[in-house]
Amino acid sequence: MSQVKQVAGRIIPVTGNDIDTDRIIPARFLRCVTFDGLGENAFADDRAQFDGTHPFDRRDYQGAKILAVNANFGCGSSREHAPQALVRWGINAIVGESFAEIFFGNCAAMGVPCVTADPETIKTLQTEIANAPQTPAVVDLEALEIRLGERAFPISMPAGTRQSFLDGTWDSCAQLISQPEAVNQTAQNLPYLDWNRLVPIQN
Repeated sequence: MSQVKQVAGRIIPVTGNDIDTDRIIPARFLRCVTFDGLGENAFADDRAQFDGTHPFDRRDYQGAKILAVNANFGCGSSREHAPQALVRWGINAIVGESFAEIFFGNCAAMGVPCVTADPETIKTLQTEIANAPQTPAVVDLEALEIRLGERAFPISMPAGTRQSFLDGTWDSCAQLISQPEAVNQTAQNLPYLDWNRLVPIQN
């Protein structure tokens, strides 16, 4: 199981409240069989309107690992494609004023911490990064702070979710395969399964 204690990298700011999953990844890209290739279409319609000046298109933000957003980010539909698109673009952590509950849960299930900060902090982060995009940053789940250069700002995350990242238990599939004996024993006791036709999980 993989622990997530810190995410280091540069920040990319995307401003605006109530950015929904349709904007993060437009519906026409949901016909894919896998999530591969979604990253290049993240914010596709917004980027088309900005004609190359959207943060996801700007050269100085390429390679950024941390997304800074405003309130109610990821609202709208429950599609997992939205966080998948962000991850495949390169995002490994998101800091914002608030997140839609299902989007937050989808991110947590993928190992992407979504942490919150007060509006003044988010505005400061977005403004300072816009002026100096190369400034290094760290989202620190142990210290519950985000560091931008030499400055540190407090962040928040629900205690249970935070602990799952620190312990490495956020990955439910990894938890299952780490306990093959218990899984096999449970499967043997399920009346609707023919255990003789199944291949037990191996260490």
